[in-house]
Amino acid sequence: LALIFLVALGADLICPGDPQDIVGPPAQWPGENAEFPLGTDSLGRDVLSGLVHGARASLLVGLSAAAIGLAIGMAIGALGGFFGGWVDLLLMRIVELFQTTPTFLLIIVIVAIGEPTMQTIALAIGLASWPTVARLVRAQFRSLRESDFVMAARSLGYSNLRIIAQEILPNALPPVIVAASVMIANAILTEAGLSFLNMRDPNVVSWGGMIGDGRDLLRTAWFLTALPGVAIAATVLSLNLVGDGLNEILNPRTDQ
Repeated sequence: LALIFLVALGADLICPGDPQDIVGPPAQWPGENAEFPLGTDSLGRDVLSGLVHGARASLLVGLSAAAIGLAIGMAIGALGGFFGGWVDLLLMRIVELFQTTPTFLLIIVIVAIGEPTMQTIALAIGLASWPTVARLVRAQFRSLRESDFVMAARSLGYSNLRIIAQEILPNALPPVIVAASVMIANAILTEAGLSFLNMRDPNVVSWGGMIGDGRDLLRTAWFLTALPGVAIAATVLSLNLVGDGLNEILNPRTDQ
């Protein structure tokens, strides 16, 4: 995972130039031309350059979508779990409304309403992925709001906002951190699915976009979809392993 992030950060140094540029004959296989180690796509663009620059776009979508989903989910979950009563009831009905709506369909609708840019895609994924975080944070707040340190903060005259932000939220973060890694992985997979449906930003190279571009040559040049597919699989697997590792560290009770 660290290697993938380093490749994304150093994409301009590893493969200078625009990955959208046509640099050689179309559909060259890996190893056929030393200048293009991983071959070229149907338009003659360098596949290696696309993979390197696509790492940045795919990870950026994943991180942005996860950040949006976490921000919304944590805010709603914290308010519902802390105040309870009608506030909790109202917010949980909103959560249930989103959870009963097919997530991928909701994302497609949001992207279709706006322009299919990377920003819109990240926003759509984030807006559709927050309910799980909201329920997780709500459960944490409900279990912590009657804790001794919260009672002590109340006796000192702390405001509700200060208690939420300074006392309860830091203690509720461990499971949220674990969930964040899964959200990033899901966002990358969702972006790939949208790209396969041709709902993508044509001006940006991403792994999902490369899979979408290569689907028409799946029989004659399967490597065009296989290589970005392997990159996505490796990234998602790495993120899930990181999530499992964080879960074991932050929630030691799961080992018992």
